[in-house]
Amino acid sequence: MTPNMTPSRIHRLSLTHFRNYRAASLTTASDMVALVGPNGAGKTNCLEAISFLSPGRGLRRATLEDVADNQGDGSWAVSAEVEGALGLATLGTGIEPPRADAAISRRCRIDRENVGSASAFGDHLRMVWLTPAMDGLFMGSASERRRFFDRLVLAIDSEHSSRVSALERSLRSRNRLLEVRNFDDHWCDAIERETAELAVAVAALRGQTAVKLAHMLRARGETSAFPSAEIALDGWMENALLSEPATAVEDRYRKLLRENRARDATAGRTLDGPHLTDLQVVYAPKQMPARDASTGEQKALLIGLVLAHATLVAETTGIVPLLLLDEVVAHLDPNRRRALFGELTKLGAQVWLTGADPAAFGELGASGELFAVESGRITRHA
Repeated sequence: MTPNMTPSRIHRLSLTHFRNYRAASLTTASDMVALVGPNGAGKTNCLEAISFLSPGRGLRRATLEDVADNQGDGSWAVSAEVEGALGLATLGTGIEPPRADAAISRRCRIDRENVGSASAFGDHLRMVWLTPAMDGLFMGSASERRRFFDRLVLAIDSEHSSRVSALERSLRSRNRLLEVRNFDDHWCDAIERETAELAVAVAALRGQTAVKLAHMLRARGETSAFPSAEIALDGWMENALLSEPATAVEDRYRKLLRENRARDATAGRTLDGPHLTDLQVVYAPKQMPARDASTGEQKALLIGLVLAHATLVAETTGIVPLLLLDEVVAHLDPNRRRALFGELTKLGAQVWLTGADPAAFGELGASGELFAVESGRITRHA
């Protein structure tokens, strides 16, 4: 970590009626925080709670009501005293008890003052995570990889998810309009103008991030114990924006939308645009698609990708991101485990890890703190 970078750290975390936590809290002064306990104890739930202190739906992409304690009144809250880009602050988020006559909405506060959305949390801390659910990323659908990459972009620009959501809403509006047999051309023109503007905004940041991350991966490949990847976005708009003016790409997409109205109306969806972009990943040491690599190679590749991204976030924003690594070390041999701890230390990030075996974290030494998690309770490990 260079001197002008600010690490994101949590000093105190409090959970109320979140998943299996009726009420729990912990304080830490370390950069390596390990949560240990049996399966189902709530280790991942704790990381998920932290992930709600960033834009989006958390690391499980759960709905707001799904994360509430089943035995509570439907409300939940997560609060953390953090040290970040703007110094010390208290971040909080959650929902009130649901009412039949009102939609569920998430409240976000900074130093007990309401803010418009969780995007404001990005001024204080950034966040990167890796979970077992991502293990099938390279074998899964394009939508899963696109969502994964959008999360990487979001750690750099906290407004990215808002733009992606706005683009999805605009596309849905266009699709509904095209369902009408004699749709109004003027209405279509207006919606397609908005769609094209949003599409270019989303695609431009994706393309820029992909280029920077690819460069970071190449640089890391020479020194890292984790294999390097070659990445590219399979989307004409993202690639076109790297060399063409945004206005030209926007005009081209608006023309495509207009010309393909009949085709899209028949399909019931828009068949061209950045909402269909895929992330292509190559396992660099063997020059083969990541989907063809072994399970172990894919896991190591994913760890290397996340580490490179964390470094990119730090260099791009000046904020070293908080890392949430769920059940990562259990699948590494001792050499790779030591290498991971070494790279995390070099990054200078605060890292929250989970695992069932305390011995897996023995090499953290004085730099780490272990907490025992059992049945929704968090205590300092003996």
